[in-house]
Amino acid sequence: MPIAAAGISCGRMIDAAFKALSQLFSQPLRAVLMKALGLALLLIVIIGIALNRVFSALAASGATWAEQTSGFAPHAAWATLAWVLSIMASLGIVTGALFLMPAVTAFVGSFFVDEVADAVERDTYPAESPGQALPLFRALIEGVTFALLALAVYLCALPFIFFFFAGVGVIILFLANAYLLGREYFELAAMRFRPPHEAKMLRKRNAPYIFLAGMVIALFVSIPLVNLATPIFAMAYMVHIHKRMSGSRAELIEPPR
Repeated sequence: MPIAAAGISCGRMIDAAFKALSQLFSQPLRAVLMKALGLALLLIVIIGIALNRVFSALAASGATWAEQTSGFAPHAAWATLAWVLSIMASLGIVTGALFLMPAVTAFVGSFFVDEVADAVERDTYPAESPGQALPLFRALIEGVTFALLALAVYLCALPFIFFFFAGVGVIILFLANAYLLGREYFELAAMRFRPPHEAKMLRKRNAPYIFLAGMVIALFVSIPLVNLATPIFAMAYMVHIHKRMSGSRAELIEPPR
């Protein structure tokens, strides 16, 4: 990418980020945000309760088995151990929920991305033809695929964060998020106007620029609790990014073919 073009692209990228942030609490997107947040929190709570029940049952059965097998220490000691293990499991679930939030919100957000895009296009680009909503099945596949990819990335980064080099793990997680988030939401925005294969080709031709744009979303998703709004912000942001690529001056940000 030429240096001059990169400078213009960075300016547009920052402008798109501020536009998306300002629209996040506008009336149309605020309603979508509340629905997405409520559904995401409900899903996280259900997952947390289910895991807590499973781990508590495992701790209790494990303590019972150990008591019967070992034959030493009073029952109260084993019951206390099971209780301590259950508390530790609960704390682990709470910590894990913080890492699961981006994956869960990505899955939940897949149901609302077209609603977000419609609102942004009507508000900012009223003179242009609106995009076509993705079929529900396609949006669901994209959401599930991204949620699984995000979960895999977090699981791979966790050992670096907690056991090896925390700084390295955070950097790996940030860069992976920048790539995955930029790729996912750009393609979702582009597929409203292009066939899937064309949207993916456009993303590949502009990979460095979209990776930089993804860093903005990765920064957003790294803020606890705020990251619950990631799908809404990311989709609004990438609608602006795609519009700038598709405009009359798109050659300034697309590398020569």
